[in-house]
Amino acid sequence: MKKLFLALLFVPLLAFAAGTEVHLDKAPDRSRDLAALQNGAKVFVNYCLNCHSASYYRYNRLTDLGLTEGQIKDNLLFTADKIGEPMTIAMRRAEAKEWFGVPPPDLTLIARARTSGSGSGADWLYTYLRSYHRDDSRPTGWNNLVFPNVGMPHILWELQGEQELSPDHKLVLAKPGVLQPAEFDAMVADLVGFLTYIAEPMANFRKELGVVVLIFLFVLFIFSYALKREYWKDIH
Repeated sequence: MKKLFLALLFVPLLAFAAGTEVHLDKAPDRSRDLAALQNGAKVFVNYCLNCHSASYYRYNRLTDLGLTEGQIKDNLLFTADKIGEPMTIAMRRAEAKEWFGVPPPDLTLIARARTSGSGSGADWLYTYLRSYHRDDSRPTGWNNLVFPNVGMPHILWELQGEQELSPDHKLVLAKPGVLQPAEFDAMVADLVGFLTYIAEPMANFRKELGVVVLIFLFVLFIFSYALKREYWKDIH
């Protein structure tokens, strides 16, 4: 029984080690760029929120990105009636499973869930969304270099264009899209920045607070050391 338990414990690790490691491109940092995060929210609502929810994030939290409630209601409130409601979708999980084979995951925490040893969750998303290519053997006509045999179609193909996989497994842009490659990459970076933001909206505050705490501890150490020397000066 003990040997069986150990075998089951290491099966996932062996499977992971046997998988092909894909190079992840570094995602541009959008954490402090409000304009980019606002654009990422717009892209998410227009292209992702049809199938993917972000049910742990509410529309009114978009005011933290510099948007007014009026702007949110007029431009982004597509799947709810009130601004305080979460970003949910109307599609039922049973229907989604029937159509796609598996229900599309909630994306609130996707940037944290996809973190791996080869890169951050943002790096994975940034590379994944730019790695679709044509594959006639797939039901959707698309495949992905980062996520082979993915069930999700390439919803951004009109913007990016159509990529093909060369014999040496390089992505080649066969048909240009509406956006230039640099423009498309920038848009994807904004989207990934927004997904990273909603995964931990307080990340910037946490980092700033951490710096303040470290400075406080350093100053406290100086005073504590000085006090220690004062108490022990007659002994030392």
